[in-house]
Amino acid sequence: EEEASPGPAAAAAAEQRREERLRRFRELHMKRYEACKLNSQEVVEEDKRLKLPPNWEAKKARLEWELQVQEKKKECAARGEDYERVKLLEISAEDAERWERKKKRKNPDLGFSDYAAAQLRQYQRLTRQIKPDLEEYEKLKEQYGEALYPTSDSLLHGSHVPSKEGVDRMVADLEKQIEKREKYSRRRPYNDDADIDYINERNAKFNQKAERFYGKYTAEIKQNLERGTAV
Repeated sequence: EEEASPGPAAAAAAEQRREERLRRFRELHMKRYEACKLNSQEVVEEDKRLKLPPNWEAKKARLEWELQVQEKKKECAARGEDYERVKLLEISAEDAERWERKKKRKNPDLGFSDYAAAQLRQYQRLTRQIKPDLEEYEKLKEQYGEALYPTSDSLLHGSHVPSKEGVDRMVADLEKQIEKREKYSRRRPYNDDADIDYINERNAKFNQKAERFYGKYTAEIKQNLERGTAV
């Protein structure tokens, strides 16, 4: 009977183990609840990010930078300091050198993106070459006055006769552009005058490789076949 009935110590130990299991169960339940809550929040945030425009991050960074600049300007104004001077003092020597190199690179070649960008580059290159004649400008200004700056109601169009020097400059510039354009040759994928000895593009590439490696050995055989004197 004494062995069948558990003592107070055994009962207390069993109750303690039960409380420990319940505590661990509650902790696991709370962790599961927190994980579900965080997953739901992340799903909502991801949905918001997907609905934002593609350049939202760049715009946000730009706006934050502008706000920081405004705050620094206010702080400098409150201290009676010049913001531009303070900004230059905060720039490192490496950043300043990199900025100067970037300023010296005028119209850098960024490669072809579209025809509008190529046309803009051409326009900028041509306008940089223009050297205005200030003396002629002053003469026209005295001659026409405010009419030199036409508006929608102006009738000055067609009344101006360019000088001989201006015409010569335009002709020289056009001839230079034509000469430069003639030097440019577009690489064509196919030669219309070449003999067709292939059935498809893959076979054409194979024939080109064979000609490159074995052409000097088979040149005489090809000539005999063309003349009809091959043995």
